[in-house]
Amino acid sequence: MSQSRFTPETTRLDDAARAGWLYYVAGNTQDEIAKKLGVSRQSAQRLVSLAVSEKLVKVRLDHPIARCMDLSGALSERFGLRVIEVVPSDPSVPELLTGIAIAAAAVLEKTLKSPEEKIIALGTGRALRACVEQLPRMDCPQHRIVSRLGNMMSDGSATPYNAVIRMAERVGARHYPYPLPVVARDEEELRVMHGQEAVRHTMELCTRADLTLVGVGQIGLNAPLRVDGFMTAEEMEALMAEGAAGEITSWVYDADGRVMDCAFNRRVASAPLPVPGSGPVVGLAVGKDKAGAIRAALHGRLINGLITDEATAERLLKQ
Repeated sequence: MSQSRFTPETTRLDDAARAGWLYYVAGNTQDEIAKKLGVSRQSAQRLVSLAVSEKLVKVRLDHPIARCMDLSGALSERFGLRVIEVVPSDPSVPELLTGIAIAAAAVLEKTLKSPEEKIIALGTGRALRACVEQLPRMDCPQHRIVSRLGNMMSDGSATPYNAVIRMAERVGARHYPYPLPVVARDEEELRVMHGQEAVRHTMELCTRADLTLVGVGQIGLNAPLRVDGFMTAEEMEALMAEGAAGEITSWVYDADGRVMDCAFNRRVASAPLPVPGSGPVVGLAVGKDKAGAIRAALHGRLINGLITDEATAERLLKQ
């Protein structure tokens, strides 16, 4: 006799999903849910909480908050943005990514719903990974998802926060990981790497992307490039002395948004920046530390779209 595929855990998730639907969609109280499911009120409360913690329920705010709309309009006018979303801030958690992740997921979902083939290019980082986690499961075999930068560290281990494979799993699209380390050992190794047919094809797909989403990284000893092990403290300090302002897909740029001619950039394996093509290039970033990097990227037209929060938007407009 074959073993049932229904385990106690799947049954509990089913109950949680049902409780979540009754609470958030049907508008039942927890007492009403308890009666309908034949459980105690405490159990009903725990099931609703489980539905949220397991991301079986995703909440989207439909009402346009006036302050966010005003900030969006001001940023769009100042920087000529093709895509702009400003989400509310939580003053107690200034680096919170959930809001921009939900907004970015909505932008992605709109593109994924197209019946015609779309190419979506992704950077990497905490914001991109959070965005992918907010996507609903879909079946989109007509689309292609491509990475703009390598998915390996120099020792061959996987890079943290890679979003392409995870997104492909959620939406069923064809995906093209960038089969290289993020940074080569030297320029000769990089030349050989870029000569590989698979790499050339991946880079060519990036130039034809209908939508590109990237994280925006700050420069400093707490920057992702430094914290995630792609450069030493000495390398970071040298870039700071040379006037580096931010990085996108590991490409370091100055306060005017110009990709710098420096030793580090000559080893970066990522698809070229600025991004060619006609599709929007949308940056995802929040926080006081990133304001300078975002502003420089906007000035240099390295990005022509932005998803951020109120506090960050206000900083960009004040300066």
